Amino acid sequence: IGVGLVGFGLFFIFFGMLLYFDSVLLAFGNILFLSGLVFIIGFRRTFTFFFQRPKLKGTSFFLGGVLIVLMRWPLLGMLLEGYGFIILFR
Repeated sequence: IGVGLVGFGLFFIFFGMLLYFDSVLLAFGNILFLSGLVFIIGFRRTFTFFFQRPKLKGTSFFLGGVLIVLMRWPLLGMLLEGYGFIILFR
């Protein structure tokens, strides 16, 4: 279930960017991606991964970008998410 949710989440994010940053598709993709991540590695491991002290900056940018996308500012939100993603997974 988790891999399917992550796959659909990435698909909706990609499709939302192709359709000139459609905020509904991007928000739906973000929610599916994060819920799929929780299904794959579990809630506790997801929480500990995102909220480690060295990764707090990346987490704040990533989750802040998700929040900005949900507030219907898709371009700014995706830029913040991308920067947070790079900081989190480097």
